Amino acid sequence: MHPHIPESPASPPADDHPRPHSLRELFWAFTWLALQGFGGVLAVVQRELVERRRWMSNEQFVEDWAAAQILPGPNVVNLSIMVGDRYFGLRGALVAVAGMLLLPMLLVVVLAVVYAGFADQPMVAGALHGMGAVAAGLVAGVGCRLAASLRKHPLGPWACGAIAAATFVAMSVLRLPLAWVLPVVGGAACALTWRKLASAGH
Repeated sequence: MHPHIPESPASPPADDHPRPHSLRELFWAFTWLALQGFGGVLAVVQRELVERRRWMSNEQFVEDWAAAQILPGPNVVNLSIMVGDRYFGLRGALVAVAGMLLLPMLLVVVLAVVYAGFADQPMVAGALHGMGAVAAGLVAGVGCRLAASLRKHPLGPWACGAIAAATFVAMSVLRLPLAWVLPVVGGAACALTWRKLASAGH
């Protein structure tokens, strides 16, 4: 008689991330995300979806955020549509957008009325200038965290760094319009990645 050896439980796949359990959770998650997104929405989105809720990996976030930037409309709204559709289909997309826009829109209207009464105050203007520096720091910090995912990119970190540098020079130094930078630099990056993947497939 052979001894009974219990079977080890199957390990979950590497990309098995938590997911929203209901449309209500999806709605309030994006509502809370939107209410935090004053000036540094990219930092808030990455922290909430990747680090806190773990609904996607850093690599998935980079890919989805890139697609959200290419599509017309606000980036974070495009991302909410993709995340909601991924988990609940059309209903999820609509609920995620509602969470992004409903309560934040009401809050912005109230703040706009309040700001109209104090916009001429020097202290208010100074405070807003200071928050601009904080927002820039938030975006820069998230950019550094997202850059770590480029190590797994098919082109490798050096080629990705060169593409990022070319984009920075085109936008910040040469001040070329986004309508030119996106198809030229972005198109070249897509073509190089496609060739790399095609050659690796052979």
